[in-house]
Amino acid sequence: MNKYQKGFSLLEIFISLTIGLVLFAGVLTVFVGMKTTTSQTNSLGELQENGRFAITVLTNDLLREGFWGDLPNQLTSSNLTAIPAIGGVDCVGQGLNNASFPQAVGYFRSLWGVTAASASPIGCINNAKIGSDIIQIKRVLSRPIVGNTDATLYYLNANSTTGVIFSGVGAGVPPAVNNGLVWEYQHHVYYIQDEAQGNLSVPVLMQGVLSANNGMTFSPLIDGIERIHFSYGVDADDDGDVDAFISSANMTQAFWNKNNSNILAVKIFVLARDSLPDNNYTNTNTYQLGDSPALVVNDNYRRLLFTTTVTLYNARIDIWL
Repeated sequence: MNKYQKGFSLLEIFISLTIGLVLFAGVLTVFVGMKTTTSQTNSLGELQENGRFAITVLTNDLLREGFWGDLPNQLTSSNLTAIPAIGGVDCVGQGLNNASFPQAVGYFRSLWGVTAASASPIGCINNAKIGSDIIQIKRVLSRPIVGNTDATLYYLNANSTTGVIFSGVGAGVPPAVNNGLVWEYQHHVYYIQDEAQGNLSVPVLMQGVLSANNGMTFSPLIDGIERIHFSYGVDADDDGDVDAFISSANMTQAFWNKNNSNILAVKIFVLARDSLPDNNYTNTNTYQLGDSPALVVNDNYRRLLFTTTVTLYNARIDIWL
């Protein structure tokens, strides 16, 4: 055999294979590590996005709670000349006057909440997540309507002394109010339900919207919101300052009354949870949402807790300037 045609010895081949396997194992380890890090980063990013979105939606609604256009104070049946009947199922909370529109009895509650002790805490909900809160928020949009109204919505046409609630009339003319402006009327309800998605149960933030055709209708808003909780900042001595933040489970009827004018702020707690479990991660944390019972978990889902405090600027408005 020609001396320049020599091949590798068996020992050299084994050494080369061993070096190659070591290098391949290193590359594989880096790849798996990068994949795991990317998965964790994506999971945390989704949790942050969902939690912040939920906080933003609830904050924006609460900031405008109790706003009634040009009408000062709170909305009552006495300062309205007409109130329509709800077309469909209304969402009526506790108290004498807690439907979508004010009635001629008790105090109209533009803000009200309860912690679900059952799947049906109020008549319009039958699948609530036990232990999470339900909240009702009523108000009109911040800008008056220019042009035609929508026949599927309700509106308030009001001046500084009186108003009328009516369903949209399309291209028609709304009920007349001297020097009145037309505002879209909204009643929103938020709660958590568990939704089956394949073999998994995913918690979902639900939003109820009042429509002129179907009454209160609910639809999924944000996946992966496991629990919401609200603590209400009450002014017990009418001095204009918050004396204590109280959970809905401990709120008395007196605090809910007075047209909600003694509720000056709301603390929002949102617990976001992964939609999919991660078998390489074990969560044994305890989550405290205000003064509600602590949530102790032992599973494979990542979670993030979000909180903010909202000042209710319309709680003590006597007159608009």
